[in-house]
Amino acid sequence: MASIRGAAAWVDRVGLAALFPTDDLVLPSLWEAVTGKPVVDRDFAPDVALIWGWKDELPGRKLVCAGKHLGGRASFVSLELLPVLYALTGRDGRPEDFRDEELSPVERDIAEALLVSGPTSSAELPSLAGHERKRVSSAAVRLQRLLVVTAAGRQEHEQGWPSIVFDILPRRYGDRLETLPDPDDARSTLAETILRSAGEVSAADVAAIIGGTRKQAAAALERLAAEGRARGRDAGEYLLWTL
Repeated sequence: MASIRGAAAWVDRVGLAALFPTDDLVLPSLWEAVTGKPVVDRDFAPDVALIWGWKDELPGRKLVCAGKHLGGRASFVSLELLPVLYALTGRDGRPEDFRDEELSPVERDIAEALLVSGPTSSAELPSLAGHERKRVSSAAVRLQRLLVVTAAGRQEHEQGWPSIVFDILPRRYGDRLETLPDPDDARSTLAETILRSAGEVSAADVAAIIGGTRKQAAAALERLAAEGRARGRDAGEYLLWTL
């Protein structure tokens, strides 16, 4: 994989992916796709720099959706699967639909500030939202998990590290959210996507990535089995599912 277009095409193929490998999520990672290594090695500084740059450039160019959307980890969602994942929120895809979500005061202030001001860097967001930086940073993670806020590139600074730019997700990708599938259909599609990448999963694995309860994840996997698209096997205390 030698180009950002290649990285985008890879995300399109796998559907859901992490930036770096993690034991918390059974997802393919961009790191592994680029380096072929299952563990992040900081000695490979050029690879780390390349992948870290793509993390911001991919959503900056709207080639994929990126942010801490899956399990609170830096991750990628293909634009094809984005409406499928968004369907699980129960919201309708309007930029202001976060007003129907149960948010903390800090989370709501961030969302309202972004709605009014447009894409804003993480460096500017605390003053814009009127809250202390640490609280804003924590709230921004939850807003990404809720698919209210998404990454929209980066802002360079004369000194220090670049800042992530945030935007309201359904405003940035509104054309992709015009038609949303039924949530149960969406959960089954996402479970199958995860299963195809991982080879074998539990209901807990699926829930950790896309949210919801283990019971909901199990129902999605059972539906795949009933349709002949997955098989369950008893692993003792829980079921494991394979293709």
